[in-house]
Amino acid sequence: MRYFVQFSYFGKAYHGWQNQPNAITVQEVLEKALSILLRDKVEVVGAGRTDAGVHAREMYCHFDFDDIPDMDDLVYRLNAFLPDDIAVQAIRSVNHKAHARFDALERTYEYWIVREKNPFLFNHAHFVKYPLDLDAMNLAAKILLDYTDFQCFSKSNTDVKTFNCDVKEAFWTTDKEKWVFTISADRFLRNMVRAVVGTLLDVGLGKMSSGDIHKIIASKDRGEAGVSVPAKGLYLTKVLYPKEIFDEQKG
Repeated sequence: MRYFVQFSYFGKAYHGWQNQPNAITVQEVLEKALSILLRDKVEVVGAGRTDAGVHAREMYCHFDFDDIPDMDDLVYRLNAFLPDDIAVQAIRSVNHKAHARFDALERTYEYWIVREKNPFLFNHAHFVKYPLDLDAMNLAAKILLDYTDFQCFSKSNTDVKTFNCDVKEAFWTTDKEKWVFTISADRFLRNMVRAVVGTLLDVGLGKMSSGDIHKIIASKDRGEAGVSVPAKGLYLTKVLYPKEIFDEQKG
């Protein structure tokens, strides 16, 4: 049978999601915990990959196993076994063709910044001390919805078949403690969100105009966009799937 795991993690201690030969990752820790508790080797497939230091408030993976009679009990035991910075919210049986990565319709990220020194958000958000023009940043963010090719925001020398992403929304909001950039798309390129945020901050700081986003995207040149902001402010917050994936009656 195939199972989907919904979980979250604080990424500071990990070199990203995906297994690596010489560094600890979230995938490695989760697979080890499942393998010990189920007394068999378990390999999981994630909804995507997050870079070192990036967090996930909602992430999914899938794995195959003969039978798990009490999934709530497994969730309880996993959370007791896993370190404090990884938590499992649910395990659900799905149809055998469901795929955590390929069936995801949309992913949403948030990036957090703080405008004044805050010891409680030191590891959770990026500190920007200079004045920012929120209206200009939102105007620039809206331009992203007019394009699909985002090569200019992709990590250099990335082996992908296409740089196209369908961005559904991109906007900034504020509250008493922080500024939050929210962006949703069907897929994201490696390092894309952090590069987008760095570019939007350049707009907010007055280093470029909102209209310069058109020129940057048209250039397809990573060197034309802003620097990537630190990983600690980035959160994967939502992964959307078709409802029928969770219909246990489908074969």
